[in-house]
Amino acid sequence: MERDPIELEIFKNLYHSIAEEMGAALRRTAFSPNIKERRDYSCAVFDGVGEVIAMGDHMPVHLGSMPMSVRAAIDADAMEPGDVVMLNDPFRGGTHLPDITLVAPVYVDTGRVTRAHKGSMVRGQKCPLHTGPDFYVASRAHHADVGGAYPGSMGLCREIYQEGVRIPPVKLRRRGEVNKDVLAMVLNNVRTPEEREGDLGAQIAACHTGSDRLREVCSRYGLEQARRAVADLLDYSEELMRSFLQRVPVGEYWAEDFLDGDGISDHPVKIAVKVKVTSKHEVAVDFTGSDPQVEGSVNAVAAITYSACFYVFRCLLAEDVPAAAGLMRPIRVIAPEGTIVNARPPAAVAGGNVETSQRIVDALLRALVQAIPERIPAAASGTMNNLTIGGINAKPNDPCSGEPFAYYETIAGGMGARPGKPGVSGVHTHMTNSLNTPAEALEYAYPLRVRRYSLRAGSGGEGKFRGGDGIVREIEVLTDCEVTLLADRRTRGPWGLSGGADGAPGKTFIMRRDGSVELMPAKFSTRLRKGERITIETPGGGGWGQA
Repeated sequence: MERDPIELEIFKNLYHSIAEEMGAALRRTAFSPNIKERRDYSCAVFDGVGEVIAMGDHMPVHLGSMPMSVRAAIDADAMEPGDVVMLNDPFRGGTHLPDITLVAPVYVDTGRVTRAHKGSMVRGQKCPLHTGPDFYVASRAHHADVGGAYPGSMGLCREIYQEGVRIPPVKLRRRGEVNKDVLAMVLNNVRTPEEREGDLGAQIAACHTGSDRLREVCSRYGLEQARRAVADLLDYSEELMRSFLQRVPVGEYWAEDFLDGDGISDHPVKIAVKVKVTSKHEVAVDFTGSDPQVEGSVNAVAAITYSACFYVFRCLLAEDVPAAAGLMRPIRVIAPEGTIVNARPPAAVAGGNVETSQRIVDALLRALVQAIPERIPAAASGTMNNLTIGGINAKPNDPCSGEPFAYYETIAGGMGARPGKPGVSGVHTHMTNSLNTPAEALEYAYPLRVRRYSLRAGSGGEGKFRGGDGIVREIEVLTDCEVTLLADRRTRGPWGLSGGADGAPGKTFIMRRDGSVELMPAKFSTRLRKGERITIETPGGGGWGQA
C-alpha cells in the first residue's frame, strides 16, 4: 500500500507522546530527587519484535542502549499480560548497575491471549496461535544506590561485583502480582530500600501508563492500522537517514580522543574511531585501535558505544525525525571485544556509561568535522562530573536522622561553540539530558548544604564564538560521609574548532575543617567530616573560529 504521509505523522506523534507521558508519570511518582528533580530516567515504546518505534525526550545514553535490554528481556522468557521484567546487567544491554530497566509486554486484547508454545495451533483451525505481545514498553531510571562498596554505587572499583547488585532479566511482576522474593533480594542489597522500592513502583506506573495509551490508540484506529504505521515509521526513519548520508562526502574520516585516566592510574585512555562513508549511503563506524579495557571503572559496554553512535547520527538530522530503529539500519558499529568501548566481564563499568560515552561522542564528532564541518560544534565539557555522597544521617532534629542516605547527581558544564553561535553555559550536553539538583531539594532531602552555585566565568574557550562557561558547585556536608567523584577533562580542556581555543579543564577541591585545601584528581573517593566541603569547577566548552 502507498504510504499515507498524514497518517504517518499522526502515528509518529502519537507514539512519541506515549513515551513522553510515561516519563511524566515516572517523574511525578518517583521518590528520589535524582529522578523527581534531575530527571535521570528514560522511557520508550517498542513494537512486537522489540524494535524501538518512539523515545521520550529523555537521556540519550539510556535510550540508544535500551533496545538491547528489551531484546535481553524478550530472549530470557515469554512475557504474559501483567508481567514486568527487571534487569540492569551491563553485559545484557544495560549501561551501568544503577540504571535499572523495566520491560512490560502490551497485549491489546488480553482476552484472546492463551499460554502456548510457538507453532501451536488454534483448536479446529490451521493458523498458528499468536501468543506474543503486540508492543513492549520500557522505563529506565538511575537509582541513587544499588549496593556495592561505595554509597551511590559509582566508586573506583576494579570489577563489576564491587559496584553493586547485578540483576539479570527476572520478573519483578508476574501476571500482575509483585514477585516478592525478587524484590526482597534487591532491597536487601541496597542502602536505601524504601527509596528504591518507591522508584521501582514509579517505573511500573510508567509502564502501565504506556500500556494503557497503546491500547487506547489501537481501540481508536485498529491494531492492524497501528502495526502498519509502525512498519512505515521504521522504513521512513531509514529513508531519512539515507537521504542525509547522500549529502556526506564519500570517504574515510579518522580521529582519536582521550580520557584522563581510569582512576587507578593516570595513564590516558585512547578512543580511536574511523568513520567510513560509502557510495551506497551507508556508514561503518569502526573503533579498532582503541585501548584495551582498563582496570578502573571507565570501561564501556557494547550497548553504550552503540548508544553514542545512535545519538550522534540522530543529532545530525532534523529535530522532528522519528527516533526509531530504522535510523541505524544504514549504520554499522564495529567495537572490538575486550577494548575500552566493548569490555568483557567482569570489568567495572560505572564510569563507562557516564564518562566514556561522552568521549566516544567527542571522538565521533572530531572525525565527522572533516566531512561536514558546517554541522559540527566544538567539544562540550565532556564529563558528567558524577558526585556521590553517602553515609548515616546524623543531622539533629531531622526525621531521617540515624538512617542511611545516598545522594547522586551529575553537574553540568559548558557547551561547545557552533558555527555561527556561541556555546550555552551551565548545561548538560550530549549523552546526558538531566538537570542539576535544585539547592532547596538537595538540602531538604539530605544532610548537605549548598554553599555556592554559580557559573564559572571565563572557562569557555575564546574564539569568534565563545564556548559556554562551566559551573562552580560547593557543597558542605552536615554529617560524616563518604564522597566519590567520577569526572574527566581535568588534564586537557575540551577542544576548540576552526581556530577556537580549548575550554578550561575542570578542577575539584576539598576544604578540610582545619582550613587546608586539597586539589583532588578527576576520580577519587575520600572521607569527609562534618563541616568539610567539596568544590567542583566543571570544564567550559571549546571555542569556534579565530577570535
